[in-house]
Amino acid sequence: METKAIVIYDFAAEIGNNELSVREGETITITNQSIGGGWIEARNSRGEVGLVPEDYIEVKEVQPVTSGGNAAPLDLSFFDSHLPTPASTVQVELAQAEAPVTPVTPGFSSTSPDETSNGNDPWAAFDNNASGGFSNDWAAHPEGTETGKNSSNACQSGGHGHPQAYQGPGAEDDDWDEEWDDVKSEAGEGGAINRGGAHGTSMKMALNKFPGFSKSGPELYLLSKQPAKGTKLPIYSGEVGPLWLYPEPQLDCVVADPKKGTKLYGLKSYIEYQVTPTTTNKPVNHRYKHFDWLYERLLDKFGSAIPIPCLPDKQVTGRFEEEFIKMRMERLQGWMTRMCRHPIVSSSDVFQLFVSYKDEKDWKTGKRRAEKDETVGVMIFSTIEPQGVPDLDLIEVEQKCEQFSRFTKAMDDGVKDLLNVGNEHWKRCTGPLPKEYQRIGKAFQNLSSVFNSSGFQGEASLTDALTAAGKTYEEIALMVAEQPKKDLHKLMETNNEYKGLLGCFPDTIGVHKAAIEKVKEGDKLVATSKINPTDKTAMTKRLSVMSYALQAEMNHFHSNRIYDYNLVMQQYLEEQVKFYETIAEKLRQAHSQFTTM
Repeated sequence: METKAIVIYDFAAEIGNNELSVREGETITITNQSIGGGWIEARNSRGEVGLVPEDYIEVKEVQPVTSGGNAAPLDLSFFDSHLPTPASTVQVELAQAEAPVTPVTPGFSSTSPDETSNGNDPWAAFDNNASGGFSNDWAAHPEGTETGKNSSNACQSGGHGHPQAYQGPGAEDDDWDEEWDDVKSEAGEGGAINRGGAHGTSMKMALNKFPGFSKSGPELYLLSKQPAKGTKLPIYSGEVGPLWLYPEPQLDCVVADPKKGTKLYGLKSYIEYQVTPTTTNKPVNHRYKHFDWLYERLLDKFGSAIPIPCLPDKQVTGRFEEEFIKMRMERLQGWMTRMCRHPIVSSSDVFQLFVSYKDEKDWKTGKRRAEKDETVGVMIFSTIEPQGVPDLDLIEVEQKCEQFSRFTKAMDDGVKDLLNVGNEHWKRCTGPLPKEYQRIGKAFQNLSSVFNSSGFQGEASLTDALTAAGKTYEEIALMVAEQPKKDLHKLMETNNEYKGLLGCFPDTIGVHKAAIEKVKEGDKLVATSKINPTDKTAMTKRLSVMSYALQAEMNHFHSNRIYDYNLVMQQYLEEQVKFYETIAEKLRQAHSQFTTM
């Protein structure tokens, strides 16, 4: 018997992720509940099949929740554990001031509903069909790298991976590996689990982004009496405003040399990548799920203050196809490069562990330590220390937050528009446009054949020139079809990365907006003697710290944006110039073969 479900939140599918767009109130049929990772496979009324987050649906057999009852009751135990007894009353008052709570969509999708994936989309490496099938047509897809067929050994089979580097967690019977591996996840890698990818292709916010945040809120930090733990993160005043402290030299790393490995006597297979940081130049090996673990740790620790874009998607099928491995490696490289650029993320203990652990013991010890880190969520702000800058007032904080919110929304729209235009151009370059040039070339050659059949001896040079012109246009057709991989690919990948990054900002900005509201509520609580003026002053001061952190992140984002778009536009236009110069030269050669009368 088929299981029906009601959609309780709108969900827009990301291109190439085997996902299914659904609308609130829509009835869908669950076709596979064992996908894992918070996803299910479902079919809509139009017969389309794809992945939908479990948190976005409600099984029909379950009694519908009445209006206003979607929000779970606030659990203050986590918040209580961080405050002394006198402050517990304040917590309850603030929590009560929040009611009623509006249900929050568990995830964020930066795409519109009409951006669903389909098998005719040249930007998707995978067809969105019922089986999640792999479309092995790399040359026609902009997601592919420019690596040619001579790199067929890029993924070498073998159970030992990279012999020159430590095999990494999971190569043997690592207890961490056993926590992650079950038959279902290894067989299908979970099926586009919580990932979007710019790049990520596009990158989707993970479900349950801030564990515990909806229960405690920013007041966990604003009213905390606990001393700050962890390494201090200074913010300095620069020419453009607040700035993070950038280390010298800046860390970078190379993700390369994918190899196939096996475990459990060959019953399970995986791909591992070699990661080499510039600080040590010593390679370490990591599987995709190790990157996934790093992402979750970074999101948990820094997500309230720093946008952490998602990794490229996991995939139901095609994990060991050469083209998919190349695409994933390229996008993992892009993700790691962006993380390396961030001074706070790249210098964190968990990131340093990931790129430079010494051996298995070092990895396991560091992993356990990272998972027990208490300075996570909004408490990351307790480690931030603005240096030599005045406290900001509430109005200024609110203005800066709104200004950046408007900018990121406008840029997100601009990036999506460019991706849509680029997508259409790619389809034209690999479809109708080359055919048009081929038709012109064939027409010239056909005319040459007709002229040649006249038997007139004086027109040999004309027919030869016409034939050469026809062949020139056929060559141009091939150039047009191949050109997007040379210029548009990098431009599209960069915009996909920014699409994913911009998709994270609404949640990060939302933390600051929630903190502003808490401080405003603090005025009412002071007026009713529910908190004292000292607590209110501390809240305002900490809100100022949060604002400086947001501004430092804004300035980091802007500086990277200016650098990235300068670079990618230069590369794009340089390739365009080469392309049209080559065409012009071919046309000149064809022109020179005709006799001037």
